[in-house]
Amino acid sequence: MIVNLTQHQPTPEQVAAGVSPASAEVSALLNFTDIPGEGDISERARALAKLANRSRTTCGQMSAMIGGAPYLMASLERELRRLAITPLYSFTARESVEVVQPDGSVRKTAIFRHVGFVEAAQ
Repeated sequence: MIVNLTQHQPTPEQVAAGVSPASAEVSALLNFTDIPGEGDISERARALAKLANRSRTTCGQMSAMIGGAPYLMASLERELRRLAITPLYSFTARESVEVVQPDGSVRKTAIFRHVGFVEAAQ
């Protein structure tokens, strides 16, 4: 199992790869209402890593899909590795679909499809 430490529900491809559903607790930890200081960032990273570790205890999980504010990710990667949890980023293929509308205008939609994971560099 791959614990989901993002704010987003996993795509069908991610579910098939073993990603857990997103949780409100994770979302709350990922959302900052004010500009965070270094201590705030470290505290949130530790709390997120502890959540992942708790999931591992019950599910045998040893990796986590992460994503969010770039200023948080380095600290989160460190905290996960400290607990022997592998931090993973989702790799997505981007497909652009253009549909001509009845009035002749074109609506362009970007579709993101999960195709695999990239392990965070050490």
